[in-house]
Amino acid sequence: MRSAASVLGLQVSLLQSGMGGVAGSELACAVSNAGAAGCVGGYKLVGGALSAILARLTAGTDRPVGVNLIPEVVGPEELDRQVAQVLDETPSRVHLSFFGMPDDSVFDRVNVAGRQVVVQVGSVQDGVHAAGRGAVVVAQGTEAGGHLLGTSRRDDLVGALRTLLPDACLVASGGIGSPEEAARALAAGADGVLLGTAFVVAHQSRAHAGFKSAVTAADRTDTVITDVYEIGWPGRRHRVLATAATADPGLPAKFIGRTVVEGKPYLVPRFSAAVPTEATSGRIEEMALYCGRSCSEINEEVSAADVVAAFARVLPGAEPVKTNERAESHVG
Repeated sequence: MRSAASVLGLQVSLLQSGMGGVAGSELACAVSNAGAAGCVGGYKLVGGALSAILARLTAGTDRPVGVNLIPEVVGPEELDRQVAQVLDETPSRVHLSFFGMPDDSVFDRVNVAGRQVVVQVGSVQDGVHAAGRGAVVVAQGTEAGGHLLGTSRRDDLVGALRTLLPDACLVASGGIGSPEEAARALAAGADGVLLGTAFVVAHQSRAHAGFKSAVTAADRTDTVITDVYEIGWPGRRHRVLATAATADPGLPAKFIGRTVVEGKPYLVPRFSAAVPTEATSGRIEEMALYCGRSCSEINEEVSAADVVAAFARVLPGAEPVKTNERAESHVG
């Protein structure tokens, strides 16, 4: 067993989910500057838009940090372009994080470049394969918010993978909203944890204010697993806060809002997979409010550094972490 802190060069074995739209460079840098692994959401960005966010990321922190890419939403050719940009435009302390399994050729390319790889999986088969390619394996349980990669509960998946992979670095994801829940994941066999929902409500998150308020007011029973938010990301179930859209999938898929991504405007249709960000307007309450069962333990907006500090006392490799005002002000 190797802690995520030792493998990725962190103070705390804590990873932040690279949530597209929500996890911009501000959040990723704040998390990394606090001693954990921040991660910017690359989603479908490529070319100049991806270059812009990579530039802000590398200017905002000199610590280990990641870029999250999603093989199944962009396809092999576009993913190849994204990977090439990350490798070409960032220093070696920037690792690549994949939501779902990339092709073996992608592992080969990243490994040859000497970069760390993190892969989030939802099955034992994918976890074993990713570990065999040298990746830090994030085991996502169905308690997690957002798109679901499998059907197993978090601790069941972690335990099964630990049995088969005694020496791998395993990170638990799903339903972790408190240090006590993190400790339970460690007891199941994890070497660290990944948090998503807890960082949605961080001050540095780009989530829309209405999205943040909905998460802090929610209980785990307010979340549902559905597949209605499929425009832009078909074929996946996802855990979200219950909305009018989840209650009535027969509603028309008309435009219900507008948003801006890296300076480019977009219309937002009902049932879009896109999350409402601070640049989004319209019927926020009907949009994809991705939220894990951890929301029962998340009741207020705090800084990213405060989230890291709260979990640092129970996680491997943890050292006392204090809110670093100078570091936070350095975020680009």
